[in-house]
Amino acid sequence: MVGWAIAVHGGAGVDPGLPVERQEEARRVLERCLRVGAAGLRAGLPAVDVVEMVVRELETDPVFNSGRGSALTRKGTVEMEASIMDGHGRRCGAVSGLTTVKNPVSLARLVMDRSPHSYLAFDGAEEFAREQGVEVVDNSYFITEENMSMLKRAKEANSIMYDYRVPAPGVDSASAGLEGAKVENGLLMNGLRISVYAPETVGCVVVDSNGWCAAATSTGGLMNKMSGRIGDSPLIGSGTYACGDCAVSCTGEGEAIIRSTLARDVAALVEYKGLSLQEAVDYAIKERLDEGMAGLIAVSRNGEVAYGFNTIGMFRGCATEDGFMEVSIW
Repeated sequence: MVGWAIAVHGGAGVDPGLPVERQEEARRVLERCLRVGAAGLRAGLPAVDVVEMVVRELETDPVFNSGRGSALTRKGTVEMEASIMDGHGRRCGAVSGLTTVKNPVSLARLVMDRSPHSYLAFDGAEEFAREQGVEVVDNSYFITEENMSMLKRAKEANSIMYDYRVPAPGVDSASAGLEGAKVENGLLMNGLRISVYAPETVGCVVVDSNGWCAAATSTGGLMNKMSGRIGDSPLIGSGTYACGDCAVSCTGEGEAIIRSTLARDVAALVEYKGLSLQEAVDYAIKERLDEGMAGLIAVSRNGEVAYGFNTIGMFRGCATEDGFMEVSIW
């Protein structure tokens, strides 16, 4: 028997000027979700049940970019996506293009458990949701006033997301390929000053007392994204992966995470190279992202927890069976 462990994230790429009250709000949400997950693990729930339960909590709270509070497409609608993977048997389910499903991660679970497929999207996923009787709501449920304001600013700046880079010495906006971007507080902006929190993807990884691992990830995607865009979160092996050795959930620039198959690479380094979990995470973040910005959380079958990110911060937290708990941003 191993000790259980759980880790959660609320996204990488945190504005260093994020108001303290927003930091504390995010910390409270993550801590609440950790306590929900820990209670489930103490009650003997399997890892896959716990990751679904925790991500449902994150989807229901508008603080992060999943479920209610999802980032908006350029049309002002939401197209949500999620995935879940049970490392015990490497079973998985994923969904994309959801517009009415209240908890995308639970539909992903149903795809895994009750369909012959691993991935359903757009109209087919919505039809399956109704066949399964999952809770659906009007698209307006997911759209917050804050996200409408962000979308307006993103459109004005012709930007697909709120993001930033730490420029190398002597690099200005034009030479970095970001014409019209602003350099403020030492950060190269892609056309928008981040004066408010831009929500990010959520995820959870768990190893239960049997040593079984599971992962789940959920997101609304990028603010002002093209309709039909699919990121890394629902892609097994990129944004989410779980096997007998570990479970991984990623966050950040989806296109970079897709190119690097980031989650699977971490697992492969553990499985084939014999690296420790933290060594595998560190290598993947440093060597596999090229110019991309991302972060990830991971747990191993031995009860280890590891984080990694190349952004200034990542909303994250973990709890273990021995009573340890932490929530961090920077």
